[in-house]
Amino acid sequence: MKYKTVGKTGIQVSELCFGTMSFGGNADRETSKQLFHRCLDKGINFFDSANVYSGGVAEEILGELIAGRRDEVVITSKAGFPSGTDLNARGSSRRHLFLAVEQSLKRLKTDRIEFYFIHRFDSLTSIEETVRALDDLRRQGKILYSAVSNWAAWQIAKALGVSAKECLAGFELIQPMYNLVKRQAEVEILPLAESEKLGVISYSPLGGGLLTGKYGIGKRPETGRLVEQNNYTKRYENETYYAIADRFSAYASERGIHPATLAVAWVLSHPAITAPIIGARSVEQLEPSLAAVDLEFTEEWRKEITALSIDPPLATDRSEEAAN
Repeated sequence: MKYKTVGKTGIQVSELCFGTMSFGGNADRETSKQLFHRCLDKGINFFDSANVYSGGVAEEILGELIAGRRDEVVITSKAGFPSGTDLNARGSSRRHLFLAVEQSLKRLKTDRIEFYFIHRFDSLTSIEETVRALDDLRRQGKILYSAVSNWAAWQIAKALGVSAKECLAGFELIQPMYNLVKRQAEVEILPLAESEKLGVISYSPLGGGLLTGKYGIGKRPETGRLVEQNNYTKRYENETYYAIADRFSAYASERGIHPATLAVAWVLSHPAITAPIIGARSVEQLEPSLAAVDLEFTEEWRKEITALSIDPPLATDRSEEAAN
């Protein structure tokens, strides 16, 4: 396992981050424990969570698992999606963020969260309100750094500008979706991260299972997120994605490499990526993703694999300038 610095923070994290979304859901407490310790054995010290994962149970389990080794791990959590039935139990208002942090700290059984994410953009709350609230939480020591997930590049850039103008702490880490069939982050988000020296932990390197060899044109497993969960089904409903999955699976098979290993390694090879977030519902399912760090992945492979996909449109319509 190699380790990278998160943006400008000086914090060293493993080149893979483990996402705990399965904790308390597809992975019971015992399985979650096995997954956590397998990650530790592999050298992972970076664990991502959120207040809405399994209704807060994921944070509770992670809190139990990090007890006694809290200073050895780097953890994240998030707020933004509805966490209760109350109208204000959502978003990125000062009120909600202050309450959500306290609840997460209690579930995690810790006094601080290293990286605290705004889970999604909140159009009802001004960006200044949000970054000022996060700055205050940092000053209180309840979070060490603020972060953002699922924001567009212009929203991130605007927030960084507000932070600089108001002398407030800005985002240090971002979390976009990124995989072989979902490459929109390449257009503006990843270049922004490189320009502003932001850390990037991208999620869904396997495309919800699409890039594991189980899916293709006319090929679907009986179980899995893409067939069982409406949000994933809709996210990956384009048949072009399944054609890409077919080509990618064939490429992996020709080289005798598990598709999941190759998919994670491809994401990891992008220079802007600090660590892909991997996840699993069992240790057996986890192993191919862990193997990505042991793969001697080449620049030639990246070019060949990228060519199996479809390049996203440029940020402008001046396609003739793409090579310049």
